[in-house]
Amino acid sequence: MSTLILAALLTLVPGALARTMTVYNHCPFTMWPAMFTGTGTRPSYSTGWEAPPYTSVTFSVPDNWQAGRIWGRRDCNFSTNPGPNSCLDGGCNGGLECDPSTGTGVPPATLAEFSLNQSGGLDYYDVSLVDGYNLPMSITNNVGCPVANCPVDLGLNCPAPLKGPFDSTGFPVGCKSACEANLDGNPSNSPNCCTGEYDTPQTCPSSGVAYYSYFKSNCPNAYCYAFDDSTALFTCPASKNAVYTVTFCP
Repeated sequence: MSTLILAALLTLVPGALARTMTVYNHCPFTMWPAMFTGTGTRPSYSTGWEAPPYTSVTFSVPDNWQAGRIWGRRDCNFSTNPGPNSCLDGGCNGGLECDPSTGTGVPPATLAEFSLNQSGGLDYYDVSLVDGYNLPMSITNNVGCPVANCPVDLGLNCPAPLKGPFDSTGFPVGCKSACEANLDGNPSNSPNCCTGEYDTPQTCPSSGVAYYSYFKSNCPNAYCYAFDDSTALFTCPASKNAVYTVTFCP
């Protein structure tokens, strides 16, 4: 089959088209990016890898990648304890390569979230702190669509009830969400988690989420609780075929 005919056939197969994603570690230390797909076709790239300082990888994701997430892991050692506890934060089932079905990552972890080519012909993306914070992050693109980011270190000044985990020197490498810290003692019916009787935007306003203002004042372009759509869920026309770059420590 000729290259031209093959290319023509590929354009007719749903899901055959691909988009380009770059993940760049701009941190001055090694970290371990991870990737998970919530539904639909998964990218063919590894679900976890080692990223030395100032290195990047570029790979393809499905044009309609759904519920995709990328995050970073810190202080990992996969040789003796491969699994969710292999890393100080962000670890996942599977060890270095996260299990494609259950390897969603252990909070706290800053998330880059994507659902491409969805309702209205739009890409939806955000930087989420709903699962807490562990690394500064940004999502940029090459077509002029908005930047989603949390470019500052939230660990150092994290409120005491949320601070941690800590590395061997006592440095905080994470800041938990109020939900993850279980401040109200009932995560299944919690104004901090927006669960139970608090599971709608009306019954779970940001004003009822403990320490919301700490996250939002420092990272106004990040998704800081379950219903933060109006301030931190960004869109880009899918027709622009944006190339997205997830940068750690931007």
